Amino acid sequence: MSENETNRRYPARPLLGVGAVIFQDGKVLLIERGQEPLKGWWTLPGGLVETGERLECAVRREVLEETGLEIRPIESAAIFERIMPDIEGCTEFHYVIVDYLCELTGGTLRAGSDVAQAMWVAVDRLHTVKMAPGTPPVIDKALKMLAEAKA
Repeated sequence: MSENETNRRYPARPLLGVGAVIFQDGKVLLIERGQEPLKGWWTLPGGLVETGERLECAVRREVLEETGLEIRPIESAAIFERIMPDIEGCTEFHYVIVDYLCELTGGTLRAGSDVAQAMWVAVDRLHTVKMAPGTPPVIDKALKMLAEAKA
């Protein structure tokens, strides 16, 4: 078990993470997780905040590392809790994730080292992707924010 995995499994307290909701031409950017938790599931790009790192800097860094894309966080879209018990009911993973609505500013899409795949998925085709629980409502909320901003 890697040190990274050891620090994330059975944590003494919840871990703080960030995620990015990025839309382009009617599509949203998703990544297929290459590691546990939720290996093989599709979710928003993101990861853990490092000590001393601001949330918006963390989301920019994580998106660049996982997808090769450069973004600008616009505003917080959702705060999401992911608590995952093991088969005995003990909390194996516990994350508090701040998801940001973001604007794409540059880069070239590619899957980073801890990501199996990264791709743009048409919003009307999201039902065809094995998405992590909790991801669809965050995407829906960000879509509503965009619609309200345009109104």
